[in-house]
Amino acid sequence: MKFRYTLLLIFCCGLLINCTDEKNTDFQISGDQVGRLSKQSLARDIELIFEKDSVVQDTVKLNFGNGASKIKIYEKGGALLLTLTPNNDSIATIQNVLVNDERFVTDKGISKISTFKEIRENYPIKKIISAINNVVVLLKDSDLYFTIDKKELPESLRYNANSTIEEVQIPDTAKVKYMMVGWD
Repeated sequence: MKFRYTLLLIFCCGLLINCTDEKNTDFQISGDQVGRLSKQSLARDIELIFEKDSVVQDTVKLNFGNGASKIKIYEKGGALLLTLTPNNDSIATIQNVLVNDERFVTDKGISKISTFKEIRENYPIKKIISAINNVVVLLKDSDLYFTIDKKELPESLRYNANSTIEEVQIPDTAKVKYMMVGWD
């Protein structure tokens, strides 16, 4: 009889642990969130938001009173997770997030190590902007965007910054150079 109660107690404890186990969202990109950072997060609160990590700010910029131009978030082990750019408002929020760590992933499985084919198959593309050395891929209804190095493109498209590049001209195997989130 004691064996049954012990077994029942173990089962109930296991069930209780599974019910209270929350999904870890530290590396999830969704809507207005990048991990623990939200679109409404204030730049002055970054050290509180990332209290378990190392926050490094541009001290030269801080000493002149203009605010930090870049804030880098490092994991305690030393890996660079995110590079944040605050806006210049009186109450500064984060304007731009550069995703440096490949563990950050969208709800559709896209990360920094994804290919153009994976992006195209999971998100509708709004616009492709050609720059000197890169191509920027903007998504519809999303603050997420990607930069692809022109070295990933066919040679005929690499050297003309003014050329219009269409979605079909980018090879499926083109790798993402930068994964970014831009908040207004």
